[in-house]
Amino acid sequence: MVITIPLVLLFAAVALLLLRFKAVGAGAAVVVALFGFYLAHTGAADTVNQLVAAVTGALADIGR
Repeated sequence: MVITIPLVLLFAAVALLLLRFKAVGAGAAVVVALFGFYLAHTGAADTVNQLVAAVTGALADIGR
């Protein structure tokens, strides 16, 4: 059985853990979230999506 987790939920969980254990401050977390939001509206969004798809595809192939 294969369980898939959306990448957004994984990033949200990591961000919450970093905030919980005070590895990063709330201000830095907001800045990073806003950076991601604004990055999604630039020409770099397609490149970032292709890079993430390639990395996740490679990781999936390693598990086979």
